[in-house]
Amino acid sequence: MTTQDEPFLQQLRATFAVEAQEHLQALSSMLLDLEGSPSPPGQPEVIEDLHRHVHSLKGASRAVDLSEVEGICQALEDMLASWKSGAVTPTVSACDTVHQALDVIGGLISSDSPTHDKTPEYLALIEHLRAVPQAGDISALIAPTATPIGMKKPALADTVRIAVSKLEAGLLEAEGMLVLKSAAALRVSELRSLTAVFSQWRKEWDGISDEVRTLRYNRARGSDRDRRQHPSSPQILQFLDRNLEHLRSLEDCISSLASQTEQDRHDLTRMVDGFLENSKRLLMLPFATLADFFPKVVRDLCRDQHKDAAFVLVGGEVEIDKRILEGIKDALTHVLRNCVDHGIETPTQRESSGKAARACISLTVRRTTSGMVEIVVADDGAGIDVGRIKNAAVAGGLITLEDSRTLPDNQALALVFHSGLSTRETVTEISGRGLGMAIVRADVERLGGRVTIDSQPGIGTTLRIILPLTIATTRGLFVTASDQTFVLPTNNVEHVFRVKPSDLQTVENREAILIDHQILPVVRLDDVLGLSCTSVQDATTPISLVIIRSVDRRIALVVSKILHEEEVLIKPFRRPLIRICNFAGATVTGSGKALPVLDVADLFISAQTASSQTPAACSETDRLAPRHTASVKRLLVVEDSITSRMLLKGMLEAAGYYVKTAPDGVEAFTSLRGEHFDLVVSDVEMPRLNGLGLTAKIRSDHRFADLPVILVTGLESPAQREQGIDAGADAYIVKSGFDQSQLLEAVGRLI
Repeated sequence: MTTQDEPFLQQLRATFAVEAQEHLQALSSMLLDLEGSPSPPGQPEVIEDLHRHVHSLKGASRAVDLSEVEGICQALEDMLASWKSGAVTPTVSACDTVHQALDVIGGLISSDSPTHDKTPEYLALIEHLRAVPQAGDISALIAPTATPIGMKKPALADTVRIAVSKLEAGLLEAEGMLVLKSAAALRVSELRSLTAVFSQWRKEWDGISDEVRTLRYNRARGSDRDRRQHPSSPQILQFLDRNLEHLRSLEDCISSLASQTEQDRHDLTRMVDGFLENSKRLLMLPFATLADFFPKVVRDLCRDQHKDAAFVLVGGEVEIDKRILEGIKDALTHVLRNCVDHGIETPTQRESSGKAARACISLTVRRTTSGMVEIVVADDGAGIDVGRIKNAAVAGGLITLEDSRTLPDNQALALVFHSGLSTRETVTEISGRGLGMAIVRADVERLGGRVTIDSQPGIGTTLRIILPLTIATTRGLFVTASDQTFVLPTNNVEHVFRVKPSDLQTVENREAILIDHQILPVVRLDDVLGLSCTSVQDATTPISLVIIRSVDRRIALVVSKILHEEEVLIKPFRRPLIRICNFAGATVTGSGKALPVLDVADLFISAQTASSQTPAACSETDRLAPRHTASVKRLLVVEDSITSRMLLKGMLEAAGYYVKTAPDGVEAFTSLRGEHFDLVVSDVEMPRLNGLGLTAKIRSDHRFADLPVILVTGLESPAQREQGIDAGADAYIVKSGFDQSQLLEAVGRLI
């Protein structure tokens, strides 16, 4: 093609990329079908379909001038032709080579600048395809993967290709009509209020109507002297008569308008809901479209680790928002990798424990009664060793040794979602870094869902993910704090109720409440968001509580008022407000007012450092007087263990210092930029940003160059102590030889 044809070629290749991905996905699935059908009757049809798709892909690649893809397809056609004729039957190595060829084609298609030169790697692949052994028996294949149960490939008839960006733009416009629906409901409410005003007027008029009639009667029978004394009486009576007539007419009009508006609101609600529902369906896809490549993931991992597992998909026909599918894809891939790597045993190990040699990994998708979708991934492997989880958590500083002895198994299992925790002693290409399950939880929470895990030794592991069917629109609970209104996503709300202040308890110097036989921390939304305390409550004023959940965590959130619940459209922030802590976006009410939508995952992080002051303790004096005087030194304690954090906080507060805490270095540095502190006491081993990194960051900022830093840690080797000093710490205290007086002496000496 000429230079003038280049834009057209680029557009053509973009279309080809979509078509080619469909062919590759179909080829991969069919190849797995071939491996799972060792009996000859099922092979010819599968081989025929494989041959047809390869031929179509070859022709399409020739049209867009991708000669390398065309050459690989030609070699694949030659191999499939020999299979199709029955001269030879596919072998293990042959199918493996075809899988590798499909991966290479996928890489060439996704490349921004496809090459046209026959590279040595390309020539080697072509030669390998032609030379690979093609004789043998398909039953010799190992680790075949079961095909999805009850699934059919979606038909392409009566379909058109539309850019996802256009569909999303149309859906966003449809969702914007929710504001019109809310506005219509507000207008109806206002008209009803006017009708109530007229009803009140009519009652008042009826109350004085007798006096008006008496006045008119006396005027008619009165003497000329009375008429001269009250010359304006006729005009007043005429005005009252006209006023009565006009107001009655206006009342009738308002009443009729209210009825018509109510009917219009009903019709608009029906049309908006229907239009929005149909618009959402435009982006709904069967779960099977996402799961097409999962069997290959399981197969390849099993082959690499000499294991044998069947992948079974149930409920692939359940339709989910395409954006949800894209958002959960990586998380499910991590889960399946963990099932193969950590869960299932080798065939020999399984047989020795009385199990079938082939393991089973199932993925079940179903809609719940609450309008959500549940994704369950289960394996029949060895299960999770809770003891190893606890040991790894202790080694990583997530819990203390004492906590590990009393921690229930279900809570210990939830520790797998923490970043950095891994039971692998060595790092491999598949696992060992402790990031996989942390990514799973982060992805699920970002989509507004939750994840739980359950495991039984020797029986297997089950992971459950609850997600919304679609995103953007949700139901929100409207609450107030410090005279401001906020929206909490209802998906994360468990209960709302009011309690007496005497129902609150004190646990580890923090307010808590007993709910469902579980002690939950109590935090004020004012404190979490850094708002000033504006409400004055005494010991008899009930407290409004909202129990919110995020994965396996629950807290009781104190709010000023609980208003109502309604459907809202969450608008994400745009530049420059890309990421605001504690807020997921905003929504617009029917009155046109923009309200912030709270991010529940962020609230849990912020709640860890929020004030434990209860509503009952918020008095008029507290609001007017400053909390801290200039003579009180301000310390920042940075410690990821809540037990150690509260211990250090209580110890330093007892010595007369004001203490604020942070669970890691990232939040600590954020606090430093927003408040003044005289000294920092930090642990070394922490998630996100450890003590050494925090100290180095403090020293690199000229504003904190002279800020004293004390590191308190369990790392007591001379080399580790030198690392702390090199990072810029002013003191290094080892926990094993920890003495309260030693810490207080160091603090007093440095400030």
